[in-house]
Amino acid sequence: MPCPPGRCVRHSPTSKPRSSPWRLPLIKTAVIGYGLSARTFHLPFIRNQAELQLVAISSSQEQLRQDHPQLQHYPDGSELIAHSDAELVVITSPNHCHFSLARQALLAGKDVLVEKPFVVTAEEGEELLALAARQQRVLAVYHNRRFDGDFLTLQQLLRTGELGEIRYFESHFDRFRPIPRARWREQAVPGGGILYDLGPHLIDQALVLFGLPEAISARCRELRAGAEATDYFHLQLHYPDKEVVLHSSPFCAAPTLRFVLQGTQGSYHKSGLDPQEDALRAGALPGGPDWGLEPASQHGSIHTEHESRTLPTLAGNYQLFYQQLAQALQRRLPPPVTPADALQGIRLIELAYRSHQQGRTLEMSR
Repeated sequence: MPCPPGRCVRHSPTSKPRSSPWRLPLIKTAVIGYGLSARTFHLPFIRNQAELQLVAISSSQEQLRQDHPQLQHYPDGSELIAHSDAELVVITSPNHCHFSLARQALLAGKDVLVEKPFVVTAEEGEELLALAARQQRVLAVYHNRRFDGDFLTLQQLLRTGELGEIRYFESHFDRFRPIPRARWREQAVPGGGILYDLGPHLIDQALVLFGLPEAISARCRELRAGAEATDYFHLQLHYPDKEVVLHSSPFCAAPTLRFVLQGTQGSYHKSGLDPQEDALRAGALPGGPDWGLEPASQHGSIHTEHESRTLPTLAGNYQLFYQQLAQALQRRLPPPVTPADALQGIRLIELAYRSHQQGRTLEMSR
């Protein structure tokens, strides 16, 4: 779907401090898009974050007016950017529109949060980084799965050093979707396909854990009958002392393998996905003592030469992303996921496609 043209105007926040001197002004927030991403992964957390005030949403869906009659409504993102008084713009539009809308919002003097993937090309990302710096605005990317419970558990396990020196890591995001669906994410458009959809999650987590690899080998294919875009990927990231495999298949009907971590003193195996997405899709609101807790049956296991035991999974909490973002906006600090971090993931996606096309391992430029 094409990105609609729109006017760009400069904007200076006009919020005034509240009567209590110790309270900072609320951050007027607007959301571009009203699809699954906005409804599931953003609006519940924006409404739950005390520092944020939701003021506007853009969408052509008539349902929007019924669901949020009290908000400002705009037919598209460009109109929202040009005419809304929002200070923070959250972009959940189709991937190929991320760059143009983020650029418009930054030029209008607004802070910006972009849903993953950050952009479609590294060149676009570099332009946005430079623009955000010139405009002195916060630019953030929504990699919420840094706050998955299993990933938080994995990070904690690495900090303990219990598994010794890590030599191999495997990360899966598999599904059983053997028939393509009629939606833009699965069409042959810039930013379409599973590598731009689920790949950013796995790549970002790997980079958080181990930093940039030296090289990458990749297979990116259309395995389903009638598939228009990549629906399968198998990436191997090469490090001096370890190998990392990132994998997604649409034909996994068995219980989903999530993580395998192998070290010189033992290994960790984890199946199942963080429960927050399912809870949000079912209409649950974030918060409460049991939020983000997965059933004990999904807890991972540690295996060493002398024992095997269950490792309870920490509670996941996507709200932490918005808490940290609100603090960054109020104090003009780096956001929880910087665009520079996200840009490295886009570079790896581009390199993965080139590796597949050329049928060889490619080195990562520094």
